[in-house]
Amino acid sequence: MRGARVMRTSRAGQQRGAAPRAEIDASWDRVARSGVDPDQSTESELLGSNEIEHRRNASTLGEVMPLLRDGLASIADASQQIMVVTDVDGRVLWRQGHAAVMRQADGICLEEGAAWSETSTGTNAIGTTLATRKPIQVHSSEHFVRSLHHWTCAAAPVRDPRDDRLVGILDISGPARTFHPATLALVDSVARLAESELRMRHLVSIERLRSVAAPILCRLDGPALAVDSHGWLAAVTGMPPVDRLPLPKSLQAGRVWLPSLGMCRVEPLPGGWLVQVADASLDGPPRRVVLDLSRARGLTVQVVNPVGTWTQRLSPRHAELLYALALHREGRTAAELAQDIFGDPTRTVTVRAEISRLRRHLAEVLAHRPYRFGDGVEVEVIHPEDPADLLPHSKAPVVLGARGSASQ
Repeated sequence: MRGARVMRTSRAGQQRGAAPRAEIDASWDRVARSGVDPDQSTESELLGSNEIEHRRNASTLGEVMPLLRDGLASIADASQQIMVVTDVDGRVLWRQGHAAVMRQADGICLEEGAAWSETSTGTNAIGTTLATRKPIQVHSSEHFVRSLHHWTCAAAPVRDPRDDRLVGILDISGPARTFHPATLALVDSVARLAESELRMRHLVSIERLRSVAAPILCRLDGPALAVDSHGWLAAVTGMPPVDRLPLPKSLQAGRVWLPSLGMCRVEPLPGGWLVQVADASLDGPPRRVVLDLSRARGLTVQVVNPVGTWTQRLSPRHAELLYALALHREGRTAAELAQDIFGDPTRTVTVRAEISRLRRHLAEVLAHRPYRFGDGVEVEVIHPEDPADLLPHSKAPVVLGARGSASQ
């Protein structure tokens, strides 16, 4: 290993004979131990378009991509570089910037779906930031793989302020001649700006949850609280407030033992959970779901459960999915729902992602394997007066079929 280090030190120091920076030397040690060859290609097997779409939909970074594009992509374009955004696996999900540099980046496989972890591509800003969770700039021969010596890159981690979990990497890359020492500070500042935006969005979501939960909590006698999916408090009654309630990693509706509260009854709310100290009178699933499709601009679902009633606004796509499930109470597979919504049974990745979003708010009334409304749940669909007005902008086969049947 010492001989390899001397070889790499000579290579990085070029003709100056200088030793590499400590963080670069540490990275070289890691990638050498993992078996990366300095003469290997940077090519990797790209993710398919469906998998890229699934990861984008699941990534928190998708919420702040407009900010990243405004804050960094235009600067990257002007400086003949590109902005790259990856997930926590080092897979490129988005890239944007100078058109000519995008074409050059294709030559080193710096494209959507590619792998840029240290174990895949050696020392590079994206992979090394993933390994250390710290911003870093990697220039020219500091890259372990020789084919990257004509590139420069700077990357910073982006964390979710709700739980400090890493959600991805923000990077600027370009030809070595575009190197500037201030690039790392720029990338890091935009990453922090993205975290501030996520923090603001979190506060807004807490306020929305509070507006839904407050009327329900007012009707309860015992101690209860409303928390978001990460346990952050939105509202409380009958007990001292806490900043955050520790929740199990996989929380489901029903009776749950929580170490700080004991046995609790947990029910989903839009954007979070209602947690109430368990009482025998609270057992039993929600009794009724009302899917209101009577107004194209006011699509909602109302859930009536043992402790109260709450209403969630729906996107047109979620309204289509719930309508399909209301028509097929026996349940639908992902392929059948893809046929119902898109007329294409292969679009299961999109269906699963959308159902996953719906279940964040409707976990107690929506079952899966197959997807369906739960047993014992009464479902009512409120249609518009004119059948032709049923989701008027929808082209989903399940909706078109319902309109056609009503007109006959």
